[in-house]
Amino acid sequence: MMPNDPITIEQLERWDREHVWHAFTQMAEYEPLIIERAQGCRLTDIHGNEYLDGVSSLWCNVHGHRHPRIDAAIRAQLDRVAHTTLLGASNSQTIRLARRLTELAPAGLNHVFYSDSGATAVEVAIKLAFQYWRQCPTPRPEKTCYAALGDAYHGDTLGSVSVGGVARFHQMFGPLLFETVQIPAPDLYRLPPGVTRHGALAYYLERAEQVLAAHHQRLAALVVEPLVQAAAGMLVHPPGYLRGLRELTRRYGVLLIADEVAVGFGRTGKMFACEHEDVAPDLLCLAKGLTGGYLPVAATLATDELWNAFLGSYSESRTFFHGHTYGGNPLGAAAALASLEIFTAEKTLEAVQPKIVRLAEHLARLAQHPHVGDVRQCGLIAGIELVRDRTAQTPYDWAEQRGLAVCRHARGNGVLLRPLGNVVVIMPPLAISLDELDQIALAVEQGIAAATAG
Repeated sequence: MMPNDPITIEQLERWDREHVWHAFTQMAEYEPLIIERAQGCRLTDIHGNEYLDGVSSLWCNVHGHRHPRIDAAIRAQLDRVAHTTLLGASNSQTIRLARRLTELAPAGLNHVFYSDSGATAVEVAIKLAFQYWRQCPTPRPEKTCYAALGDAYHGDTLGSVSVGGVARFHQMFGPLLFETVQIPAPDLYRLPPGVTRHGALAYYLERAEQVLAAHHQRLAALVVEPLVQAAAGMLVHPPGYLRGLRELTRRYGVLLIADEVAVGFGRTGKMFACEHEDVAPDLLCLAKGLTGGYLPVAATLATDELWNAFLGSYSESRTFFHGHTYGGNPLGAAAALASLEIFTAEKTLEAVQPKIVRLAEHLARLAQHPHVGDVRQCGLIAGIELVRDRTAQTPYDWAEQRGLAVCRHARGNGVLLRPLGNVVVIMPPLAISLDELDQIALAVEQGIAAATAG
């Protein structure tokens, strides 16, 4: 066919089934949902059906779709240049964004390495940590292993999968992965025998210290999602856990990599989740909300100590031989700068506070449902875990797709959601209105009733 030939809706849906291989989707069962346009927090499909974007287009949209300030910034940048390489050259927007990120990030993170997704941001951090221990003032080449939390998810490149712990996603690729040691995830819902919520923080930090004490001589870094393990089912850590990990990694000489891909840029109520516990990691990974959800830009921020270990003459081969073609893309940088300006102009972090309170009110009501085992919230992030037996905390079999059933029902009521197994996720754009948040919560409530009936 020719490029300008008319295309029917039926053709688009057929081609979507036949040619587009969708991520985390069983294509034998896929039914097309094709989004044509969006405005604010609402999406419209090719049939004209409208949906509230209840998961921020996979946790990345911040200020809503078609925000005029971001749209204008991208258009203006198109009149200059769309892309230039960052290999031995630079761009003014890319430089400005790096400077702005170092101003906003936790203290000491003064250097920015660009890539193009959350997984690559983590991959960069893993490789930087590895090379650092070979080039630091007192080299420790035996540090070749990494520690990570159980049920962690840090992306789908082989390095980020290696430090992940979601077996359903990653078990297949086990023979390809490098060695890691796991620290038990601090699950406040299914606590070990004899451990109370009051004593959970001390228990889980003790378990973390046992791992670090046993393996620190060979550990290059500990990788952690601060405050919330997102793909684990929105698992919210006990207050003080992140601060405790920072103290332990310093004590045992292990770098701390904070993966804020999902929790950064206001999701937790602060710009960065690390701010809640006044933690400055050695490496900070950012993506998703960095551009407001517009374009694929990621960044790995590093301290002076790491940066200095890579400096020297070319002949010393201390260079970080790693890069991405579209790393630091000027269009993405322009979008990111505009997004960060909106945080200031619209007082986004202040405006989100009443929305966090309203979400908590809805979750308190949903928690009373006989098949809701646990509700978890951190800022404007929420996970609602469905269970077969609430008293015994017996989960539904994942193959029953109860969470998916809730989301299908919600979609029929004009709310687009995506579950994590039997955990229903609510993570709307920060720009969501209180009325829209009410609509999302009602759709979830009705969906839970329908999915667990009988």
